[in-house]
Amino acid sequence: MRHTISVLVENKFGVLARVSGMFSGRGFNIESLNVAPTHDAALSRITAVLKGDDASLELCIRQLRKLINVVEVVDFKEGQAVARELVLVKVRADVKSRPEVLQIADIFRAKIVNLSPDSLIIEATGDDEKITALLGLLDPFGVLELARTGRLALKR
Repeated sequence: MRHTISVLVENKFGVLARVSGMFSGRGFNIESLNVAPTHDAALSRITAVLKGDDASLELCIRQLRKLINVVEVVDFKEGQAVARELVLVKVRADVKSRPEVLQIADIFRAKIVNLSPDSLIIEATGDDEKITALLGLLDPFGVLELARTGRLALKR
């Protein structure tokens, strides 16, 4: 089962290592992990998408709350959060295929952030399903490079 966890932590050395170690130590596969400062420079938010069972998750959350430097831990249940992902994808786009690639980007409200004679870099944001669908349609043209953030989420 997939779980999205938000961990608000003090912005200090070693906190990420302790938090990610807690996840792996409890048998969770970390599907995505994002860390960035919040509006308060003293705090960072760790957003993790984990695969594992509910019982292990409850134990993991209790253990996280005991860690030094952890301020808050939230397990987002279905519908409790707004979740988005960012992807940058470099796609092969020659003169023949470029109009079709541009049309696909437009349908997904994606931005063209770089243009070269033989490729485009596309930036898109959305939920997991939207990003996966976009990548599926771009794949036949030839994905040259890909950078994907994983899920970010905030409580509604």
